[in-house]
Parts: sequence; structure tokens; C-alpha cells
Amino acid sequence: MSLTTLGLELPTDPRWVNIAEMNIGEILIDHAWCEQKAASSCISLIVIYADKHKLVEILTPIVAEEWGHFQRVLTELRKRAISLGRQRKDEYVNQLRTRLRRSIGDQKEQLMDSLLINALIEARSCERFKLLSEHIADEGLQKFYHELMISEAGHYRSFIDLAETYLPAERVRERWKEFLAVEADIMANLTIRGDRLH
Repeated sequence: MSLTTLGLELPTDPRWVNIAEMNIGEILIDHAWCEQKAASSCISLIVIYADKHKLVEILTPIVAEEWGHFQRVLTELRKRAISLGRQRKDEYVNQLRTRLRRSIGDQKEQLMDSLLINALIEARSCERFKLLSEHIADEGLQKFYHELMISEAGHYRSFIDLAETYLPAERVRERWKEFLAVEADIMANLTIRGDRLH
């Protein structure tokens, strides 16, 4: 899974994966909460846009998958006798939502922005899972993160496809380019942390 395939403009700093491996317990805790938030985000979209049949049809199994991932990360934590702990602030996601989500405007545009934010988060998670699967020493976690990388790539595509279901593809591509530029700027200015997935 390459940056080109995912559309991301800026790769993760290569130092991140080495720092993350040294703090794998913290990464797993943060990862668990990321999966919980991903499931919750999809549920919120279903509730808000319950009249959109295709959205409900596509996002319902994603909710189940994300919750399944949450359970799998909890299993990895238990193996290491690590407790889940409290939810952490996700500066990356908070910045995306602050800088990209519109507070007013057409409902379809708001839906598009919500779907594209979710697509961005899935794409970046996919890229980070790929790094973990290729560079950490723990063979069990290598396999685990490879499987999740494939799943997240599918979710990323689903969010893009849904946006194009409800808005013209040209408009979605235009907005996606704007999102990618903002995401690259956020990534360039975030502090590298070995206790955060993003």
C-alpha cells in the first residue's frame, strides 16, 4: 500500500516507527481508542443520515469491523498485561476536524466533508499500519498490522465512494485535494510521538 494509492501527500517521518516500537504498549492503547472512535464515527453518520440507504448499507459492516478491531487490540493488550486506561486526546484528528469541517452550508457538502475526513484518517492509519507491519520485530504484531492495513484501505475507499454517491465525482476530487494539502501541513507540523498512532 503506497502513498500514491492512498492519495497522501506526505509520508510519515521514518523515525516514528522506531519510536513507536519502543513504546508499543502505548501505541496499542492509543490504537484501541482509535478503533473505538472509528466505530463511533460511523454510528454517528448512520444516525444523522439514516435516510441515505447506501450510506447505512456500507457503514453498518464497517462499524462491526472497527469494533472487532477494538476487541483484537484489547486482546493484544491483555497478552502484555496492559490495561486500556483513559482515552487520549488525538491532536491529529482534532486538527483535521477543526481545519476541514464546515459549520454551515449545504447538507450534502457537510456529508462529503465528514466522509472525506473519515477517509483521511483511514488512509493515514493504513499507512502507519503498513510501517508497523514491515518494521517491528514482533512477528505476531507484524501479521496483525498487515491484516488491519488491508482492512483500513478498504474503509478508505468506501468513504471516498460514498462521497461520490451523493455528490458529483469532480466536486469530491476537488475537495479531496484540498483535504490532502491540509493533512500534509498538519503532518509536517505535528510533533513525532511514539505513544500515538497518528
